[in-house]
Amino acid sequence: KQWYQRRVAITAGDETAPMIFGGDIKSHFLIFGDNEHEAHADLMAVFRKVSKGSAGKLVHVYVNSGKADNGRILEFFGIKKEDGQVTRIIQLGEGVDKYAPDFTDLTEENLAKFASDYLSGNLKKHLNSEEIPEDWDALPVKVLVGKNFEAVAFDETKDVLVEFYAPWCGHCKQLTPIWDELGEKYKDHESIVIAKMDSTANEVADVTVKGFPTLKFFPKESGKKVVDYSGGRTLEDF
Repeated sequence: KQWYQRRVAITAGDETAPMIFGGDIKSHFLIFGDNEHEAHADLMAVFRKVSKGSAGKLVHVYVNSGKADNGRILEFFGIKKEDGQVTRIIQLGEGVDKYAPDFTDLTEENLAKFASDYLSGNLKKHLNSEEIPEDWDALPVKVLVGKNFEAVAFDETKDVLVEFYAPWCGHCKQLTPIWDELGEKYKDHESIVIAKMDSTANEVADVTVKGFPTLKFFPKESGKKVVDYSGGRTLEDF
């Protein structure tokens, strides 16, 4: 039963995606690497060996970072092909919790300890963040990243409306002129902030983004209250 959850090192792809993400085990141990890398065979041998120690507890997945079709997966994890051989563990739930290691050498010892620490609950979630742009507040629509999100969105003196978007999202692109107009309307208001965050490159602990665009309101003096916006998307609605 569920043979793939006991199998070592499934290769991610269109054919295996349903079995990887649709199974009963929601914790996945991923290795990213280029099949053409000279150390690829050695890495896979190590990963297969390590996977035997946590089979049935983790789904073990190899992602070929040299394959163009896997670009969206790399983007989701904030990983580039140039990063070389990288590992992550994810927990699928309401959202996706990601865990990154504190090492770069993918040795058998390091990978085994990474899996063990995760299963023991000793790892902290990893949250992607871009660097804060120098001009993040120069325009009417403020630019948020993981590193400045809390200071802006949870400012107790401000009402903050945030669009969580993806650069490739068609609906987000359609919303852009309206969002910019909304920002212009309130640019001089002392207690209202209109902002946006690229959620493909940035993550925050207190917000779950399931689709794009996701709109959330952070009212002032509310003790970090988060309100899902599900109304209309005209300027008047906002």
